[in-house]
Amino acid sequence: MEALGLTFEMVVVLAVILLTIGLFVSEIVRVDVAAFSIMVLLGLLTVVPGLEDLVDVRQLFDGFSSNAVISIIAVMIIGAGLDRTGAMSTVATWITKVGGSTESRIILLISSVVGIISSFMQNVGAAALFLPVVSRVSTRTGLPMSRLLMPMGFCAILGGTMTMVGSSPLILLNDLLISINDTLEPNTQMETYSLFSVTPIGVGLIVTGLLYFVIFGRLVLPSGTRDDTGTAQSTLEYFNATYGLDGVIHEIDVPHGSLLAGHTLGDLQTAFNVQVIATAFQGRTYTAPPRDVMIEAPAKLAIIADATSIASFKDAFSLPEASELETFADSLHPGKAGIAEVVIPPGSSVVGKNMRDLWMRKVYGLSPLIIYRGGETLTQDSTDFGGIDLAPGDTLVCHTPWEALVRVEAERDFVVVTTDFPHEDLRPKKISWALLFFFIAISLVLFSDLRLSLCLLVGAIGMILSKVISIDEAYAAVSWQTVFLLASLIPLGQAVQATGTAGWIADQVLFVMDGMPLWVLQAAIAILATFFTLVMSNVGATVLLVPLAVNIALGVGADPALFALTVAISTSNSFLIPTHQVNALILGPGGYRVIDFMRAGGIMTILFLVVSLSILNLLY
Repeated sequence: MEALGLTFEMVVVLAVILLTIGLFVSEIVRVDVAAFSIMVLLGLLTVVPGLEDLVDVRQLFDGFSSNAVISIIAVMIIGAGLDRTGAMSTVATWITKVGGSTESRIILLISSVVGIISSFMQNVGAAALFLPVVSRVSTRTGLPMSRLLMPMGFCAILGGTMTMVGSSPLILLNDLLISINDTLEPNTQMETYSLFSVTPIGVGLIVTGLLYFVIFGRLVLPSGTRDDTGTAQSTLEYFNATYGLDGVIHEIDVPHGSLLAGHTLGDLQTAFNVQVIATAFQGRTYTAPPRDVMIEAPAKLAIIADATSIASFKDAFSLPEASELETFADSLHPGKAGIAEVVIPPGSSVVGKNMRDLWMRKVYGLSPLIIYRGGETLTQDSTDFGGIDLAPGDTLVCHTPWEALVRVEAERDFVVVTTDFPHEDLRPKKISWALLFFFIAISLVLFSDLRLSLCLLVGAIGMILSKVISIDEAYAAVSWQTVFLLASLIPLGQAVQATGTAGWIADQVLFVMDGMPLWVLQAAIAILATFFTLVMSNVGATVLLVPLAVNIALGVGADPALFALTVAISTSNSFLIPTHQVNALILGPGGYRVIDFMRAGGIMTILFLVVSLSILNLLY
């Protein structure tokens, strides 16, 4: 097998590849800045004699309008629309209900669901749709995003190997086999693969990925910081240190026949120095209920109080307490409600009035826990806490639903000090529109021949026109770091292929491997496909390597269809650096560095090769 000669253009492209990898690994600049710089460099190099055809400068920025990039933008908008209606919150509630706050169980649930979804739709689409879900699960459980997003992203990539429509290389494979068959003798013709032909490989890879993160996740995943979690625990620590407030919520069960029935919330709050922040009875949940609400049995109460007061209250009525929030897990999770500081400014109309007269819960949705005045902390055990007249400069520490705090922010009578809370304007009435356009988009993807980007844009523009999400919110939903990273790398992939650099690398490797056993040649092809998919598009790598793999297989008497399938599967082995669309998508939200991908992705890359090659040889 004669190797191709190395040209000046190839040398330059190889140098640019090494520079790109060096910038990614060293992180001298952000990866999106590095990718954009490489794109500009490629354009500038075309003025050098001999490099005029390195890239087509007229198409240098075409990556920003590429099918992949537009698809990502559209699916981010669709995901934001579903999230705005509360649909993703419902999914997150189910996950946290089943998985609790155990990291391994949460990873198993999220990653397996995303893996299955990505087997029927583009993996980046599945990952983008679940970004809001992971964010909400992280907020509710206190688990850092960095511990959840990478397993989800990796399993989204692995899920693409479960069916022949799960990834672009597998979609393309049958077309390539048919076109190659036209050049082959009748006795060497290859059969195409059916929809579920690759399912054993995909199942094996997803199971491997899940086991890898469940068993070794604590060792290979970044630990995360306060910045990427925004957990409720750190907020409680702040209020405890500042005001001595125990902000833990207790879920109390009021069984049928309890002596507590018939009393108002105001009665028990005054008698036991407790603050009831939510109630649930007759199948409905009420947050910040007013003090005149009559307690019915059976019911559930969500209470904030110090240890002594809550113990006295439970003992007085023999009330059991849940070990963790169950009934109120959704309505009181940190994404929907929490503790906030509100200051009474001079000139406020509430000055001189007490909280009882103002009906703070019913009118403003605020459940006051503490009044901080001139260095003095007034609490529930203060004499007639609800009857204290408010004064300018008073700080009210309240438990409140975030949607109520948004309304309070607009009041001139209050100054909301707490700012790091979700300023969400949920639109549950729009959920039918959101689901309609989501299913229209998915149906077009699965059952039409339209381009993926156009199918997804139908769903995105539908959500905007039906006012599920505004155009400004749509712009804000897009991770522009991801867009610039992917769009800027596309010209490099084109240069690798157009200059013959990819073919030269392939020829060099296979020239060295000539005469080796079949399994070694197959492994070499898989490794080659893995490398190419890191520096160029997986579609480009498939188009380049499938004909090469078929010719090698025919030359050594191996199954050409099997070698072609090896290429199409191995182009999904993209975990080492964030050049894959899914990895680029989770890079920013997860707060990852390139070294994080190299640490966790290096082992995953090896596992992918071992498992995929083993199943290919055992079952095919």
